[in-house]
Amino acid sequence: KGHDLGHATEAQLSAIATLSEAEVAVLNSLKDRLEGEVTAHQEDVAVGVLVW
Repeated sequence: KGHDLGHATEAQLSAIATLSEAEVAVLNSLKDRLEGEVTAHQEDVAVGVLVW
């Protein structure tokens, strides 16, 4: 799904590697929904910063 994991620590990468396909699907779904929400809110904001 194209996640940037370049900033992840070794411990985080190890935890990610243990996730089941179902858990990854849930995380991807949440990410998609949050990105949709942020996009909608960004249109109303003149200046802001988004960190994902």
